[in-house]
Amino acid sequence: MDTSEIGQPTEPAPDLKHPLEKPDGATEVGSYFVANYPPFSFWDTGHVSDVMDRLEGPAPDDVNLGLYFHIPFCRKRCHFCYFRVYTDKNAAEINAYLNAGIQELEMYAKMPYIAGRQPQFVYFGGGTPSYLSVNQLQDLTSRMKDTLPWDGVEEVAFECEPGTLTEKKLEKIKEIGVTRLSLGIENFDDHILELNGRAHRSKEAYRALAYAQEIGFPQINIDLIAGMMDETEDNWKRCVEKAIEYGPECVTIYQMEVPYNTTIYKEMKASGKLTAPVADWATKRRWVSYAFDEFVKAGYSISSAYTVVKNPDQVKFLYRDSLWAGADLLALGVASFGHMGGVHYQNQADVGPYMMDLEAGKLPIYRAYPTNEEERLVREFILQLKLGAVKISYYKEKYGVDVTERFEKPLKYVESEGFLTIEGDEIRLDREGLLQVDRLLHEFFMPHHRDARYT
Repeated sequence: MDTSEIGQPTEPAPDLKHPLEKPDGATEVGSYFVANYPPFSFWDTGHVSDVMDRLEGPAPDDVNLGLYFHIPFCRKRCHFCYFRVYTDKNAAEINAYLNAGIQELEMYAKMPYIAGRQPQFVYFGGGTPSYLSVNQLQDLTSRMKDTLPWDGVEEVAFECEPGTLTEKKLEKIKEIGVTRLSLGIENFDDHILELNGRAHRSKEAYRALAYAQEIGFPQINIDLIAGMMDETEDNWKRCVEKAIEYGPECVTIYQMEVPYNTTIYKEMKASGKLTAPVADWATKRRWVSYAFDEFVKAGYSISSAYTVVKNPDQVKFLYRDSLWAGADLLALGVASFGHMGGVHYQNQADVGPYMMDLEAGKLPIYRAYPTNEEERLVREFILQLKLGAVKISYYKEKYGVDVTERFEKPLKYVESEGFLTIEGDEIRLDREGLLQVDRLLHEFFMPHHRDARYT
């Protein structure tokens, strides 16, 4: 499960509109989560040249740079997974892929827009980065650092599947510089884990957590998912209780959805079912709200629609916060999404074309979208609204726009529904608004981006 809070990366979905919640609250098929803006369906192959033009331009001196590497290998594909992953690759194929990723990085490092810049943050996502062997991890990160030095990096985040971790591997993960270790636990019940296709079991989760805490990573995050198949009220409460007992620095809580390209969707399609076999939205929101309350009682703070943190003054998530504030993201690997000076791009979505492009000495960019200033304003506003509150002055200083005037109509609508308040310099979502923020964000889309395919 991705732990980035911005849904990166994903496979292209069928030619269907982004679903809105139905009156009965049932969970239907589709991507509910808003990961970026404008919608991916507006990105196309015709704009790849815009990325290349940007890369040939001068490097900015006032924009942070992040580095993302997609590791698309897993022991098993979860039934709810919609990311680009492979479960059938051998060591030689994995090494070839990692070599291709380094070649891709080397090509970027020579481009004027990237050359000489120091990454602020590095993120290893998947798939399962912890699926790699210790030797593969050490070789990969050493070669990355030689190509684009990490001397000034402030955060290195790394996603893990608990069953792939040993104490030795965790020690090496820390040695390569990882500061934020993210464990995709999802649930502590073996029946729920098995039914939903997870590769690990609860004993592996407990063991990985204990090892990681003993080794002493600066920040440990765990994922939980509310409303998985066969989830019950009692089970959810036990999961929350167990997470609080272990006390990680950060907990990310997702509400279960069933995007296209998942095993669950394929089974639904074959059987003719329209409603996903998971909890409805009202139940999922109630469970997340319960979790928020319990974590707050235990001393945590709510830091976004999906996260609670132990100490908000110390526990930061730079990958998320910098991207939501317009940072550049150099994305490496199959299907990964990047952003260069206002131009979004996505790599080839399958490993074959990805490798072939690199073998031909070509950057493996498949589609792109150059944003204008208004689109960048909308993007920053809706993504930062996921944090629960935004400052009106921030957008006045950066864009010269009063967002209370620019978004007057949607703000009034969301406020009239009882989900939002505007007071002084702050626009704030209440708890109910925060729990369904992804549904509400479409109100702020530009007219021609509404009611369109999202992916």
